[in-house]
Amino acid sequence: MVARRARNRFTDWQDTAVRELRAVAAAFPDDFQLLDRPRLIGLGLVQARIRLRTGDLARAPRGLPLQEQEEFLLRIGPNRLSPPLVEVDHYRFVGYPHVLQGRRLCIYLDAAREWNPQRGFASAIDRLYDWLADAAAARFDPDAALFHAVGGILHHTPGTPTIVVRTSGKPVKAQPAFLAVRSARRQDLHYGGGHPNHRRTMVFEVADPLPLGAGTRLHDLLTLLDTTITPGAFAASPPLPQAAAFLTALAATASRNPAGEPQAFILAIPHPTGGPPHLLAGQVPAVAADELRRRVRDRREPILNIDAGMLDNQTPVEWCTVSDERDSVTTRRDAYRPTNAYQGKTIQIWGCGGLGSWIAEFIARAGAKRLILCDPGTVTGGLLVRQDFTEDNIGEAKAEALRQRLIAIRDDIVVEAHTGVIPDGLATLLGETCLIVDATISRAIGQLLDELATTAGRPLLAQVATDAGTSSLGLLTVSDPTNPSGPNSIDQQTGKTVAADGALEPFHTFWKDVSAQDELIPTRGCSVPTFHGSAADIAAVAASLTSLLGSHLAGNEPVSGTHLIGLPHSPAGPFRRFMRVALASLQRPAGEVDAPTPERGSGW
Repeated sequence: MVARRARNRFTDWQDTAVRELRAVAAAFPDDFQLLDRPRLIGLGLVQARIRLRTGDLARAPRGLPLQEQEEFLLRIGPNRLSPPLVEVDHYRFVGYPHVLQGRRLCIYLDAAREWNPQRGFASAIDRLYDWLADAAAARFDPDAALFHAVGGILHHTPGTPTIVVRTSGKPVKAQPAFLAVRSARRQDLHYGGGHPNHRRTMVFEVADPLPLGAGTRLHDLLTLLDTTITPGAFAASPPLPQAAAFLTALAATASRNPAGEPQAFILAIPHPTGGPPHLLAGQVPAVAADELRRRVRDRREPILNIDAGMLDNQTPVEWCTVSDERDSVTTRRDAYRPTNAYQGKTIQIWGCGGLGSWIAEFIARAGAKRLILCDPGTVTGGLLVRQDFTEDNIGEAKAEALRQRLIAIRDDIVVEAHTGVIPDGLATLLGETCLIVDATISRAIGQLLDELATTAGRPLLAQVATDAGTSSLGLLTVSDPTNPSGPNSIDQQTGKTVAADGALEPFHTFWKDVSAQDELIPTRGCSVPTFHGSAADIAAVAASLTSLLGSHLAGNEPVSGTHLIGLPHSPAGPFRRFMRVALASLQRPAGEVDAPTPERGSGW
């Protein structure tokens, strides 16, 4: 008895919530009624039936069809971490945005930000009323309703792989396709000829959305495929003759896969607002797949026709998460940021050290089509403190190690590794390149870039550096394609301006000889010093410079000059200034040569 009584007790949170609901009902009897005694149901939830007056809410032609009063099932979780759940016990709301499986109302579109338990549980009533007002006035964007085509819910069975889809198939009822197994967690969908080791699947085009979802059993799915459901109505007739077609196509596909394997399928489900179909990936277990194979093998008629009655109606469907990366449905998260300028471009990065290795990764993630990496160095363990490599890369050429990392980030990028300071066949590559980034701090390389600046049709040229003492200051010098002076010459001119400005004193270090305290002997007996800095500092500098450089690459007007930046904890504090250089200021008297460029932090 004691144990049973404990199971039937409300938690403190649920007791408080019920008291709040009763207080609201007492204060606003014309607007809100608590219709029954709240009670415990499954999963530790407390359910209360409530009624709201909704007759005064504004209506729109395509809005939620509300009556003068509406009843709802309000469910209270065991603690404040669970936002309230709201359902209805009818199908009048089926097919409307943010109505899940026809009955549950998604009143918190982003519960992490919108559910605030500190305001008390009764705040859920205000939230529900506001949600109903928006729904009745058709203020919800159907395109922004998550999984709207399949009842607003994620179809996922634990333990199943994610299916990656990057291309669209043909608009046909059933199309053969292949699943390439990348790992236990991932399979990629492909059309056309498949590798012998690829699993055959099929993409089946569904006639209408599935606002009640697709079920958890094969029998449920077939029933839903043959059920007509329109917003505001639920009808079992007239049937759509597609469940049998789906099952027959599934059996035909399974017959071409080895016995003992589950059979996967993809459903292309039309979105209620049009546009590309929503993709749902599932599979039937090996036992059911083998039964389909047997039916195909034992058929007596030449035309294959599989009926649902032939199968166990308890056969489950295991749903796989779909990573839908089709261009028609996907917007890059950096689409409106400066780094979007790198998308589809060919870019050379000379120097794969502290700055170059991070810049290469940021540009690869930004969607560059092709990266050409140059570095004569080798990865050693000490470099891992601040360069973008791993333990497995020790002993490898830097350019090759970085190439392997970048192609692991993206399948569709072309990366070339050169173990020299510049790429082989540079003259040929110039016509294909949009940008050269010099991250070497080499005087000779700087002079070479100045020579390239006079080449007709040459790409944007840039040099990057960080300070030797902290790696928290950044320098980016850019020479646009119309400027006959390269980054090295622009850098010399900028150095004179910076040296004459006391307000820029933290940046004088870029044009001064490196002091002893700014250098570091990485190991005893090493005659070549390196520079201070952490991965956090140098990656932050590299990220900032990458974004600034992207702005130049995207710009419509030719601009040359030098960016000076400082991280919040740098000697300059949070700082950014662009020092534009005019062509006239770069003209020098005959015979004048560059002053020596002091050492800067590069990460080599």
